[in-house]
Amino acid sequence: MTELTRSPLYERELAAGAKFAEFGGWSMPLEFSGVVAEHNAVRQGVGVFDVSHLGKARVSGRSADGETAKDFLNRCFTNDLDRIGPGKAQYTLLCNESGGVVDDLICYLADEQDVLLIPNAANAAEVIAILTAAAPEGITIVDQHHDFAVIAVQGPDSVAVLQAAGWPTELDYMSFTAVDDATVCRTGYTGEVGYELVVPSDRAGQVWDDLLAAGEPYGIRPAGLGARDTLRTEMGYSLHGQEITPGISPVQARLGWAVAWRKPEFFGHQALRAEKEQRPVRTSCALVAQGRGIPRPGMDVLAEDGTTIGTITSGTFSPTLKKGIGLALVERSHAGDAVMGVQVRNRVESFDVRKPPLVETGTA
Repeated sequence: MTELTRSPLYERELAAGAKFAEFGGWSMPLEFSGVVAEHNAVRQGVGVFDVSHLGKARVSGRSADGETAKDFLNRCFTNDLDRIGPGKAQYTLLCNESGGVVDDLICYLADEQDVLLIPNAANAAEVIAILTAAAPEGITIVDQHHDFAVIAVQGPDSVAVLQAAGWPTELDYMSFTAVDDATVCRTGYTGEVGYELVVPSDRAGQVWDDLLAAGEPYGIRPAGLGARDTLRTEMGYSLHGQEITPGISPVQARLGWAVAWRKPEFFGHQALRAEKEQRPVRTSCALVAQGRGIPRPGMDVLAEDGTTIGTITSGTFSPTLKKGIGLALVERSHAGDAVMGVQVRNRVESFDVRKPPLVETGTA
């Protein structure tokens, strides 16, 4: 059995009473004081997450024919890096030839020859391998997965906490700035105002301690990946391996906004253009329980006549709505249905079809 990788913050989290679970080959905190309490802290005040399992890779250089690191990545990823300038971040996708999603990730553009990538933990090695195989001479891809930790401070009071801890906060959404050997990013996965700090692994413990001390007057709570999941599900944010996979395309997942259709090329562009033109046979939707049912991944989704039309990709109890919520992949012919059923154990529960986000937040 392969030993799980531990975050630089593992000992602190263990001492704080964290319950751990496996995420992408890492042992990461699932919860500290309880998922609901941590979720509500982020929605109402501030929470701090260790997300050091996320990948980190640096793409840099220029090829002999003048192609920069940014230009190279723009030939690979679906979104258009020409839309942003230095100091900006962009959500994008790496697709396979059939249009499925190998990974979704964030690109941080320092300059034309220097781009930081934050892929998902389980996919980081594959993303790096694909880019390395495709890169022309002069473009280098360096795996920095273990060199840096990532700490996310999220919630309405995150600005005050960052300021109290001495970090810059005057950043537009999807912008970042360098502070010595760290990076402060105005990004997050909760729907709330928040920041992600990419710090050297050997500094992570001190940064964590400083943030908790600065956040004490605001009731800051360490939050685990359980709350991160309920928060992102309320927003309708996709999770790789569930809403998007190598077999589920961005067209099906309603992520066409992250595809620059006018670009001449990106990995999987022919298959995606064809699917977009022909219209996908499946599409995603969000569901809110009418009763007490809580959907779980893999449960069947039913039309009003009882026929199976899809499956739940993510499902949980929403601490904000105090109802079961889910994301589903269903037959496109039923995309306009107002109500769908979900086979919850031995009964069918009714769910309203909603357009995400399912809650109002303070996001940009």
